[in-house]
Amino acid sequence: MSDGLENVVAAQTVLSDVDGKAGRLIIRGHDLDELAGRASFEDAARLLFDGFFEDLPADLGPALGAARVEVFSEVAALDTGLLDRTPIEAMRALTARLGDGDDLATALRLMAAPAVFTAAVVRAQAGQAPVAPDPALGHAADILRMLRGAAPAPAEAQALDAYLVTVCDHGLNASTFAARVVASTRAGLTSAVLAGISALKGPLHGGAPGPVIDMLDGIGAPENARAWIEAALARGDRLMGFGHRVYKVRDPRADALKGAIRRMGAAGAAKRGRLEFAEAVEKAALDILKAHKPDRPLDTNVEFYTALLLEALAFPPSAFTCVFAMGRTAGWLAHAREQLAGGRLIRPASVYVGPTPKAAA
Repeated sequence: MSDGLENVVAAQTVLSDVDGKAGRLIIRGHDLDELAGRASFEDAARLLFDGFFEDLPADLGPALGAARVEVFSEVAALDTGLLDRTPIEAMRALTARLGDGDDLATALRLMAAPAVFTAAVVRAQAGQAPVAPDPALGHAADILRMLRGAAPAPAEAQALDAYLVTVCDHGLNASTFAARVVASTRAGLTSAVLAGISALKGPLHGGAPGPVIDMLDGIGAPENARAWIEAALARGDRLMGFGHRVYKVRDPRADALKGAIRRMGAAGAAKRGRLEFAEAVEKAALDILKAHKPDRPLDTNVEFYTALLLEALAFPPSAFTCVFAMGRTAGWLAHAREQLAGGRLIRPASVYVGPTPKAAA
């Protein structure tokens, strides 16, 4: 038996391949380097959806823009009860209002939902009115516009596009497996995506990038990095942004996101200074981890530069996991459709290790 299903093959997929030893991520036959910073999120989603929806248009942009407008009507359901929740709990509740189905229209509404609902929740929690979508804009640009109430700089929209593409799919991770399990019951795409969101919000999965900001704020300055990290490790704390269950070398997504931050260029001296500070912390952490755990390779993972990029784009840390869901929903939907196309009901076995009833005398 394998603890945590380690090395257990639970599905065959054409969607993505995670090579942990080589530090390589392939999405539908393309290296991540070919897609991040070059393809739009709409392009990546269409790549994932290809072959799973008969009516898939050549350009997904207009249909996704129309879906954003359609789901915005659900924002009216935001009330005090939801606004007292975390952004991902509120976003999940609004997503649950969408009808279940297995068609492309349902899939597009579900891809639009995290973008529209997260922006509305963040603004409402700050005492600001939600901003309606602009279907003429690209998905990334409209997300930032709905969040801020003003159009972003093109470089900012491109950086968010690169992030959404980078996280759109990543093998059979916890949230994707949860989505496939639910899809295998024929419950519908909305139910599968809600399972994915619920798994993603855990701190051992998509809930991890926020604490990276707490770590950086706690360190404060490059000269404090070594002492802060040494003290954290001495307490037995987990160092957020380092180490990965699959990757035994550097997470390729970390470099993709670091490149996206650099390409923002005109983000301003303060943001460039923040990146330089983070790089100093990263170097100190890697040096210390190598000395403390020489037999266990721990390198930078996607969480570290996710935190830096989303902070630079003005997302509050409380909403970081919601932004992760904006990209990963495309992968959940593609996996759900793949499971529907040929998979059986997922029903693994378990080994009973509890007490045995006493035999009757």
